[in-house]
Amino acid sequence: MTDKDNSDFGFATRAIRAGQVRSEENEHSEPIYTTSSYVFSSAAEAAARFSGERPGNIYSRFTNPTVRTFEERLASLEGTECCVATASGMSAITATIIGLLKTGDHIVSSRSIFGTTTVLLTNIIGKLGINTTFVELSDLSAWEQAITPQTKLLFLETPSNPLTELVDIAALSEIAHRHGCLLAVDNCFCTPALQQPVSLGADIVIHSATKYIDGQGRCVGGAVCGTKDVVGEGVYGFLRTAGPTMSAFNAWVFLKGLETLQLRMQAHSAAALELAGWLEQQPEVKTVYYPGLESHPQHELAKKQQKAFGGLLSFELNGGRKEGWALIDATRMLSITANLGDTKTTITHPATTTHGRLTPEQRAEAGISDSLIRVAVGLEDIEDIKADLLRGMR
Repeated sequence: MTDKDNSDFGFATRAIRAGQVRSEENEHSEPIYTTSSYVFSSAAEAAARFSGERPGNIYSRFTNPTVRTFEERLASLEGTECCVATASGMSAITATIIGLLKTGDHIVSSRSIFGTTTVLLTNIIGKLGINTTFVELSDLSAWEQAITPQTKLLFLETPSNPLTELVDIAALSEIAHRHGCLLAVDNCFCTPALQQPVSLGADIVIHSATKYIDGQGRCVGGAVCGTKDVVGEGVYGFLRTAGPTMSAFNAWVFLKGLETLQLRMQAHSAAALELAGWLEQQPEVKTVYYPGLESHPQHELAKKQQKAFGGLLSFELNGGRKEGWALIDATRMLSITANLGDTKTTITHPATTTHGRLTPEQRAEAGISDSLIRVAVGLEDIEDIKADLLRGMR
């Protein structure tokens, strides 16, 4: 199987083999090309490469064989024509917006997004004259009402961080396209192993590869997937000039992560579902947010557009920040960190970490209470995770 002969293969096969082009050394595992530049056979070849007349490597800010293998593999898994890898998930969002929009354009975004993304849209992108209106993620009428003649992009996470809210991607894509807008979905929490937004009508899929694509908390990276004329031109053009570049080493790590992605996402989902059901039974817990639970208001939608429910959940305790911090501090095994997607279970207090830079009003609008705890369920023994959480509940 060569890098191009993968369209008829299943997800797991493509996750292991897509995109690889062996060198003359015939290596089995993908090599790491640690080089900043490439040698041309002649001045004419150099000119042809730089002008785009002839494909090939130029400079590792925007062309690197290891990074290209990762891009082609992830594009295959997402079902898109191309992928542009970036230095982080936040740089993937930034590259999408600046690469495709201009001053005077307008974005409609879910308010249920990562806190730093809200800060990016409000405090940084806003300075460029690209304004954002925030709406309730699941309210399709609110999305449509917020669209103006200047709106060019609809942006969302589904499921959202940390309340696991969902939106009907197919229905929202119909609204976006009827108004001539692009629909960008941050697929970080499901990954293509559980959800493929393009198959539901989305135009752009964004990833923080730092999370489940890596799967072991080793590297930082991002990716933007879509068509050649949108992502392959606008987003790639921004990367080539501005340089939020993924390193070859990180790309190699992410390639190894993709090889086990499907297995890990199934295991994360199974453990999270069991933990969510157990949390619902604890008297100290007021509400559990997890789309795999029948009590979740969008449980049926999650079953429709996802293959499983993911490894992220959150829950509210009876009380406030004091009780939330006490539970976190009582744990002995869980990792107190804001990262997620790791084999190690992580726990955090969103109101003072991931969403801590938001105003109290913004947190209230996004449903981030002081008693909310987020858990990214890892791959440890589930009974050990339960026992660790119990230490802060008794």
